[in-house]
Amino acid sequence: MNILIKSATIIDSKSEFHNTTQDILVENGVITQIANSIKNPKNYQEISFDNLHISQGWFDSSVCFGEPGFEERDTIINGLKTAAASGFTTVAMNAHTNPVIDSNSDVTFVNSKAANHAVTLLPIGALTASSKGEDLAELYDMNTAGAVAFYDYKKPITNPNLMKIALQYASNFGGLVCSFPQENKIAGNGVVNEHIISTRLGLKGIPALAEEMQVVRDLFLLEYTGGKLHIPTISSAKSVELIRDAKKKKLDVTCSVAIHNLYFTDSVLTDFNTHFKVLPPLRTQTDADALIDGVKDGTIDMVTSDHNPIDIEHKKIEFDYAAYGTIGLESAFGALQTLFTTKKTIDILTKGKSRFGITPTPINVGNILNISLFNPDTKYTFTTKDIISKSKNAIFEHEALKGKVYGIISNHKVSLNS
Repeated sequence: MNILIKSATIIDSKSEFHNTTQDILVENGVITQIANSIKNPKNYQEISFDNLHISQGWFDSSVCFGEPGFEERDTIINGLKTAAASGFTTVAMNAHTNPVIDSNSDVTFVNSKAANHAVTLLPIGALTASSKGEDLAELYDMNTAGAVAFYDYKKPITNPNLMKIALQYASNFGGLVCSFPQENKIAGNGVVNEHIISTRLGLKGIPALAEEMQVVRDLFLLEYTGGKLHIPTISSAKSVELIRDAKKKKLDVTCSVAIHNLYFTDSVLTDFNTHFKVLPPLRTQTDADALIDGVKDGTIDMVTSDHNPIDIEHKKIEFDYAAYGTIGLESAFGALQTLFTTKKTIDILTKGKSRFGITPTPINVGNILNISLFNPDTKYTFTTKDIISKSKNAIFEHEALKGKVYGIISNHKVSLNS
């Protein structure tokens, strides 16, 4: 891959060219020159866009693509296409499949489907066999096949002894254990946040206590066992406080939050739109504010789109019976840009790679090129025409967002939006 990128503003705090506008020469996939102006005597492909900005490639720690088993929702190939068009060079894919990804051969299958693509797919294996929460899955075998973490997607481990054993066992090979923060006996049959809105709408609520009890339990277990714990998609102010305190104790814990839990509150539920039915549920403005503060001060390590395509048959039904989940890759950049500065947005989108085993590649001479290309200033309203996913369950539909993605350059491949 030989290209010349013209007049790109570099947003990369690890680069010596941070906050400057430069030409970038890339030969055989490696950056060979960065300067104010570079000529093109070898007639390489030139890449130039209006108000072009670039950064290290973006990472999403929690996506679902359906395949295998739910191809009517989306496929791995189309999911990777969606990720590329949305500016992501690396995504970690959950075992939200049928059958569940819980063996060496399952991980190998996913890797083979995603091979030779501009986007790097990192498989997350199930923590328990078939994600049933009864017996540990083949963690070490999946690790040797390339699984970067272990997680029963949106399913809490109800047995504390099983979680203890998982942390102890995975620590033998540096495995990352993920635990969904919900105590089901407290959550019950709730479908939205337990608060004034749930009472007004007559919907059963999931109290924040259900999340916080599980967070406390898992942090106690981590303190006892050691190991590496990741708590995905927290949603309450108290959870932020608990994890902040755990980090002060030097526990090896990270956490993430879904973009929609930063952006929306349960006040949007008034018309029973099932696009807003997500897990954990949208909570109060107090929670959203605390989550944003947690992102700003580093307590929350990653922000994820929590991209989860759901077919229309499981979404366009009564709220109580609709499936949880929203797509979010396509709207991630634009939504974050409405909440944070561009520099903070890029910091958010490029964090978390090392936790999942990926070495960051700053935009410096001698490094392999792995970048996202974008215009941070474009304003638009997100509509179905912006959706690339097969499923259209977009929580950000009709929202005013900011920022246009031009594409990515990664894995020696150029993938640009038309």
